[in-house]
Amino acid sequence: MVKSSKKSIGLLGGSFDPPHKGHLMISKIALKKIKLKNVLWLVTKKNPFKNKSFYSLTQRISKAKKIAKKEKKIEVMSLDKIVNSSRSINTINYLINKKKMTNIYFIIGADNLIKFHKWKSWKKIVKLTKLIVFSRKGYDKKGKKSIVAKYLKNKIIFINNKPITISSTKIRRQAKVSY
Repeated sequence: MVKSSKKSIGLLGGSFDPPHKGHLMISKIALKKIKLKNVLWLVTKKNPFKNKSFYSLTQRISKAKKIAKKEKKIEVMSLDKIVNSSRSINTINYLINKKKMTNIYFIIGADNLIKFHKWKSWKKIVKLTKLIVFSRKGYDKKGKKSIVAKYLKNKIIFINNKPITISSTKIRRQAKVSY
């Protein structure tokens, strides 16, 4: 269990293409284990590492709100237009400078930790936030040996959660097959 202040905020960003119960599960675990005040689902218009989204931004926000509707501590939003960017660092800077948020926990999966060093201003992200990494089957060992894990040494909070077998990629593949 990690001690945090009552004003601690979790950020779970991404394309949510589409959102699913795995997003909900890790958010609930983060709320409980880190004692977060709430978790913001930051739905981005476009993932900088992907060509295009399967679902529209409006559809993804709507689906995310539907999945999280019973959770009072999860708020779904898209800040890309306000921030004029889909980049995490720009959103974090906006939340700190304009919304005066402090004590931010940045939530990612072990699969993202492996390539996190390719993110824009990743060193600034880990300086401004506390990094929480959730287990993803097949990625944990590589994640713990990643450039970012070595750089941060023991400053990453690794969450050993039950395997989450659902993924947006699997859902998209199934949706393509059913067409």
